[in-house]
Amino acid sequence: MIAIISHPDCLLHSAGDMHPERPDRVKVIQDALKQYNFKSKPAFFQASLAKPEQLKLVHDAEYVDWIFTNAPKDRLIRLDEDTLMNPYSLQAARRAAGAVIDAVDLVMEGRAQAVFCNIRPPGHHAEADKAMGFCIFNNVAVGVAYAMQRYGLERIAIVDFDVHRGNGTQAIFQEDKRVLFCSSFEHPLYPGYDAAMDNEHILSVPLPAETGDKAFRRQLDAAWFEALKKFRPQLIFFSAGFDGHQDDPLAYWRLGKADYIWLTEKIREIARESCEGKMISVLEGGYNLEALADCVPAHVEAMEIDSQSS
Repeated sequence: MIAIISHPDCLLHSAGDMHPERPDRVKVIQDALKQYNFKSKPAFFQASLAKPEQLKLVHDAEYVDWIFTNAPKDRLIRLDEDTLMNPYSLQAARRAAGAVIDAVDLVMEGRAQAVFCNIRPPGHHAEADKAMGFCIFNNVAVGVAYAMQRYGLERIAIVDFDVHRGNGTQAIFQEDKRVLFCSSFEHPLYPGYDAAMDNEHILSVPLPAETGDKAFRRQLDAAWFEALKKFRPQLIFFSAGFDGHQDDPLAYWRLGKADYIWLTEKIREIARESCEGKMISVLEGGYNLEALADCVPAHVEAMEIDSQSS
């Protein structure tokens, strides 16, 4: 079974009417998922609230406490140049991280084979001690740490296909060999890239502007899939950013729905062999609403073990 987790609180977080990371992203995805003709009907769940101690699995206690203490009651505050909080942002950020924790429980307890978390704010730029790039808490990192703590997992893979490098996730797990971090991103683009940080469990694929399907598939095939098979993950996370789409306004790749299906199916087959298909996909970027409505349901369906290859 495929499960989908979201929450209405994620619609209430807003950084202003002109900000690209806007509530409509989650709304159009949720509407598209409910209308999509899935081969097997998914189950829909509402996200729990992440607890402070769960957030502190990857974030500094001082940072988490500061966010809780300083969350605004009646105005916008700025955490960095791109990341703002309104009076509902803390609740939304706790739902976002809580969704991933819920997803871990669903797949590890055998109640779902795979889960998509339709949440915001996104998370993969948030570092242990600071917000960055629209992100307050690192949702995927919290889920990974929770899975290791609660279920004793020793090999978890993260596949981050957002067009912006997941610097926060990488920094959090930089020295943790239990986590294989596979990241593709446009270079040079925010937040930058230092190849010296790569190692045997940090597999970066920097690709230039105008990258299309052939180069994208060739480079990922060369860099990731054999390493993932050898690693034999017990659980696989996607940091699912759809801003590499050819119509996205914030980047310059030329990907389409077929490329997201291709990558998802490649990872699904590895998951089938290594962890009985246990996958958790978490929304990161993607700022063209039509592209999100088109690509996300296809990505979700492609995670299902019984779905047909396209």
